[in-house]
Amino acid sequence: MRAVVQRVTRASVTVDGQIIGRIDGGLAVLLGVEQDDAEADAQQLADKTIQLRIFDDAEGKMNLSLAESGGAMLVVSQFTLLGDCRKGRRPSFIQAAPPELAERLYETFVAAVGVQGITVATGRFRAMMQVELVNDGPVTILLDSRKRF
Repeated sequence: MRAVVQRVTRASVTVDGQIIGRIDGGLAVLLGVEQDDAEADAQQLADKTIQLRIFDDAEGKMNLSLAESGGAMLVVSQFTLLGDCRKGRRPSFIQAAPPELAERLYETFVAAVGVQGITVATGRFRAMMQVELVNDGPVTILLDSRKRF
């Protein structure tokens, strides 16, 4: 699984002109699922994302996790994170998981975050979405479950 994790002051996702997910502060996570991913990848990536110490403490140092900061998480499925652009000009998505597996592991990730007491908002799987966010810092972290934590 791959994730682009952004610290945000606010984020939302819109489908067909309707906001379906919104947070006022925390993390916006764009999540891509690979064909060889499993439940363990989703769980480990969720845990890692929640525990990243990328929020400011009282001294202004990035020393607090999402859980410690009291923020929320917006999770949006994004298979294009698996695009391979090494050959030619058109990305290849052959490493992306088939939709059924991707949706199941996306939901596993979302549930793993929610179980830890984090407020979670989501996009809509397989929908055309518009994601709007204000990156705070900016802070953007790339995570990949293949690169063990």
